[in-house]
Amino acid sequence: MKNYFPCLLLIAAVVSTSCKKQEEEKPKVTYDAVSKSKPADIPLDTTQTEVADLPINMEGTNYLIHPIGVVTGAGKGLKSSSETGEGFTVSNYGEYQITGFLSNLKFQEIGKDTLYALTDKPVLIDTATYLKTFADKTKQQLMVYSMADLDTNKDGKLDASDIKSLYISTVSGQKLTKLSVDFQELIDWKIIESKNLLYFRTIEDTNKNGEFDPEDQVQYQFVNLLDKEWKVKSYQPI
Repeated sequence: MKNYFPCLLLIAAVVSTSCKKQEEEKPKVTYDAVSKSKPADIPLDTTQTEVADLPINMEGTNYLIHPIGVVTGAGKGLKSSSETGEGFTVSNYGEYQITGFLSNLKFQEIGKDTLYALTDKPVLIDTATYLKTFADKTKQQLMVYSMADLDTNKDGKLDASDIKSLYISTVSGQKLTKLSVDFQELIDWKIIESKNLLYFRTIEDTNKNGEFDPEDQVQYQFVNLLDKEWKVKSYQPI
């Protein structure tokens, strides 16, 4: 009997570690069910309610941005889609960037009543960044987004386990354009201000094992932000 309780603790620890490992090993892409022609249908979650945070005005712009996220009623309180995961707050803001797990953004020109949604498709927005320095230099006001837009692992929902893509739009939320290729995971991006270029890297699951690993191929791309069409070009640094 003396060893009974420690054994229970050991079993619980093993089970917990096993569960965490299974979550971590959840594939980014499930190829036997993926359709590259259109996004997967995301079923409506009736336990979730959409709410909007109070609007944000990026310095120097004439638009308000309303972050839209979800809260889930769990009987013992509310869980939100923010990084803290509690209450009615669904986003965080700092350094010209909105972060969270957002289902949409709505844009409103100051002095007008109409609100426009960034997209009418299911997405999970991770970051929305205003290119403040670029705007100061060129007088062109742009937003760059990191978001999941496809249920790539076919688990019936958009979450952190799905592939993140790179998007761009005007500061009014119009002309939303996808820069990265479907089923390529966004690694990072940066602005070369002296050349008005946005560089970014993605990784492609070239060995088709559902994960991104050292055997996969990294793609290097850039876009001229002054280009009206935002045409993406590839380059080979290695």
